[in-house]
Amino acid sequence: MNRLRDLLLGAKFALTGGREGWTRTLMTAVGVGLGVALLLATTALPGALSARDARDNARNDYGAGQQEAPAAADTMLIARTDTVFDGDDIRGRLVQPEGDRAPVPPGLSALPAPGTMVVSPELRELLRSPGGKLLRERVPYKITGTIGDAGLLGPHELAYYAGSDSLTGHKALTSDRVDVERIKSFPDKKPGEPIDPILALLIVIIFVVLLLPVAVFIAAAVRFGGDRRDKRLAALRLVGADSTMTRWIAAGEALAGSLLGLGLGTVFFLIARQYVGEVTIARLNVFPSDLDPSAALALLVGVAVPAAAVGVTLFALRGVVIEPLGVVRTSVPRPRRLWWRLLLPVVGLGLLIPMFDKGRDTGFYNQGQVIGGTVLLLIGVTALLPWLIETVVRRLGGGGVGWQLAVRRLQLNSGAAARLVNGIAVAVAGAIALQMLFSGIEGDYVTSSGEDTTRAQMVVPVTSNLSKAEQQRREENLRAVPGVTGTTTLGNVGLHTKATNPEDQKYVEMAVGDCRALREVGDLPSCKDGDVFVATGGEFGWDGATAGTKLLFEAAWVGDRRGPEIPYTVPRDARTVPARVDPLGTKRGGLLVTPGAMRKFTNVPVSYTTYVTTRPGDGLVADRVLNTAWRADPFTRARVLNDVKTATKFAGVRRGLYIGAAAVLMLIGTSLLVSMLEQLRERKRLLSSLVAFGTRRTTLSWSVLWQTAVPVTLGLTLATGVGLGLGAVLLRMVGHPIHVDWPSVAGMVGIGGAVVLLVTALSLPPLWRLMRPDGLRTE
Repeated sequence: MNRLRDLLLGAKFALTGGREGWTRTLMTAVGVGLGVALLLATTALPGALSARDARDNARNDYGAGQQEAPAAADTMLIARTDTVFDGDDIRGRLVQPEGDRAPVPPGLSALPAPGTMVVSPELRELLRSPGGKLLRERVPYKITGTIGDAGLLGPHELAYYAGSDSLTGHKALTSDRVDVERIKSFPDKKPGEPIDPILALLIVIIFVVLLLPVAVFIAAAVRFGGDRRDKRLAALRLVGADSTMTRWIAAGEALAGSLLGLGLGTVFFLIARQYVGEVTIARLNVFPSDLDPSAALALLVGVAVPAAAVGVTLFALRGVVIEPLGVVRTSVPRPRRLWWRLLLPVVGLGLLIPMFDKGRDTGFYNQGQVIGGTVLLLIGVTALLPWLIETVVRRLGGGGVGWQLAVRRLQLNSGAAARLVNGIAVAVAGAIALQMLFSGIEGDYVTSSGEDTTRAQMVVPVTSNLSKAEQQRREENLRAVPGVTGTTTLGNVGLHTKATNPEDQKYVEMAVGDCRALREVGDLPSCKDGDVFVATGGEFGWDGATAGTKLLFEAAWVGDRRGPEIPYTVPRDARTVPARVDPLGTKRGGLLVTPGAMRKFTNVPVSYTTYVTTRPGDGLVADRVLNTAWRADPFTRARVLNDVKTATKFAGVRRGLYIGAAAVLMLIGTSLLVSMLEQLRERKRLLSSLVAFGTRRTTLSWSVLWQTAVPVTLGLTLATGVGLGLGAVLLRMVGHPIHVDWPSVAGMVGIGGAVVLLVTALSLPPLWRLMRPDGLRTE
């Protein structure tokens, strides 16, 4: 009961201590509030991503096909016309209702009429902007409405639903390339593959690395105004309070600031949430309504922050002797002990080492053990940094006046300098460890696509059943696009051996093209029109065809049924050549045939693929090619080739990291600024005294800069060592060799240093305002 009374008395002092007390409490509240806002955002992030996935699931049209079912009042034809513009994905759908009860996608009140479309707000703005001119050629429908939030992943998604009256018919529904389906509803997606143990470990580490700097900063924020608080505590001892009571009163002051910080943090969060829809990080954005913290997690934050404020204050005062005439802390302090500070990372290593070489094949990692070991290693930074700063600055001396003022200040109160740097040091250490882990496992999730972007930059598949003249006309149109430097077209035909039992049939691929085109798929010694080659060493299909082998062309569709199979015999003069990987990364075997050898087979359906090479540096050529391909075929699947492909789940985790890192970086910068302003306010009278005695303002400015630069340099050095150690441990845990990406490490350290330099620059104007003789005035 006495402790509660002391806490309430301390809270009263914090709230009724005049302008000085209010200022101190407000600084603490702002610092705590910034941390609380980020904690609330973090607790809301899983729910936001779940809401985003739920909307994606609700509009899902994959797996809903009903091609075999007849048209009915409750069916609709839907064609996927996704495309890309200026590197951004655009989700497109053509819809055609087959009855008055056709399903309506989420976000739409009714299906659009033929020739019109309903678009997302972002796509509407893009189409209306001067930069959307090229896209308007590819999406030429009249805009008649806007897709509601329920039909979009986020406020910045580019999407449209366009009405059509040309999807009915055999060709659209049976094409092997055009994705047109008859659907009755939008079914739930099937559960995806479960996340693997290494990605689960990565997610846990990300949360620890992003949240720990926030906790460190909140712990530092509740200790704002430490010097002035010591004077108040000494005065309390003078009027009769014992040492235990004074500590609990100090905890009550911190409790009041933290409770006010909870309120401010909630306000900060609600304000920031209104603008979250305007922010896109790594192509991911959410609606403000999605950012709704879990009640249980929000309650945990509400309880943990005040409890941490009381605990940190009592812990900080554990070795301080408060007497009526002053605080012993102001005398020469006893050197800090090192042994227990080293114990934290050692215990952390002890928790993580048993999981070495576990990999992904032995099940999931013990999350409690991972969190405990990682937290102890990173907390080791905050424990070791005060000792390191004290040890180093004790040996510093000499130099100019500004340097000497800074060194003396650090020697007198190195703890305050450590608290200023702790947050950024922990963040940098965690970032280095994460970067090492990402670099180590990236090869498992970011792999080569096999596509050769040095031979072609785009691919334009073309429908079958085209006349040779039409195919040539389309290729000429592509070749005429500004920025296109060349095209290569290959046809593809399917054949199979004749067999009584279909299971015994052997399937053979036939590539059709001129000699230049065939050299993309085979190493030809010499070639002229009319030649036929047998490519060996292919990755799929039957590799046993030789000169004289009898085959049958795959039957073509005639109306609503297949036509007869046409016989084909491999010519006696066909030469055998080794197969070559094509620009799409496929090593096709089978037959390579020039057009002259196919003149007798005019009724054989050939599907064509055109490889397009473009001029480097032309950012619009891809969109011009896509427009040309769309004019020839609105269902085109033309696309840009990519060297690599990234696993979807890994890409999602990486996007989440970018979002969290950006938020934490903003918090760290803001919190450093608040911390620095608080320390300057604490030294207001001292700075005014020095100026009144004739000290130059530039000298004091350099003094403040050195007081920041020395702890930051030591903190970043320590963070680099701990980050490299943690990164090495994590790599051993996932069974990967230890490798350090030094440019990335330098980048992490550079970002941390740049944030501190920026904050220091922003603190100079307030510093100059404080360096006035009227700062000596007192009430």
